[in-house]
Order: sequence, then structure tokens, then C-alpha cells
Amino acid sequence: MTHTVKNKAFLGYTYEDQRVSDKMSFEWTSEELQKVVEDNQIVIFMKGTPDQPQCGFSARGAQVVSMVAQELGIESFACVNVLSDPRARPSLKEWSDFPTIPQIFINGELIGGSDIAIEMYQSGELSEMVASKDNSE
Repeated sequence: MTHTVKNKAFLGYTYEDQRVSDKMSFEWTSEELQKVVEDNQIVIFMKGTPDQPQCGFSARGAQVVSMVAQELGIESFACVNVLSDPRARPSLKEWSDFPTIPQIFINGELIGGSDIAIEMYQSGELSEMVASKDNSE
């Protein structure tokens, strides 16, 4: 379900793996979504994965997140493929109150989709936001 992206490799498991495994199933509840966001400094809910995006907006969002992580020396970030389960998109959109995919969260805060992330990256605001969490720890 949630992939941790580290050095452009995915660690974790997919929804299909989860159904077959002994792991607890992900039900897309508000509590589960909140936990993913709280447990990871950078999270992107996207169509596909950074290595295999399934839409252009998700590809651009993942590229921006990857660049910021690399520039700041962050070894991993969380990626959730919303195409892995038909419940994902409606549950995510209702929980976040944001209508589009991808959805990018930094330090527990929804910053928006790929267009907003690109603007924030170009202005330096995105790197500052991510770095502010690193410096406060």
C-alpha cells in the first residue's frame, strides 16, 4: 500500500501483496490516512509510483518530491498508489477535502497537487518547508 521510496527503489508492499499476506488490511479510513501522513515527513498520494506513474500530474508531482528529497539528503519518502484499490481515491478526497490527485503532504500538511508543488519548488518554499522540519528535530 504505502511504498517508501529510497534511492529510487520501493520498499513496502502493494495492496495485492497485502491481501495475500498476514499484514493487517488497509481500509482507507480517516485514521489510517492520518497515520500515513503523520508517520512520514513527505507523502505523495499518486496514480502509480514514481518509477511507473500512471498520469502526467502524478509524474510531475513525484519528480518534484524526489528532487527536494535528493537536494536535502532525505533518503526516503512515502508514496501511496491510489490505483491499488478502488476505495482509495474517494476516501482520500473526502478525508483531505482536496479534489485532485496527486496530493502531496509535507510535515503533515497538505500542500496541494503537482502545480502547487512545482511553484513552491521553483520559489524555494518547498525546500524551506521540508528543511524546517529537519532543523526542528
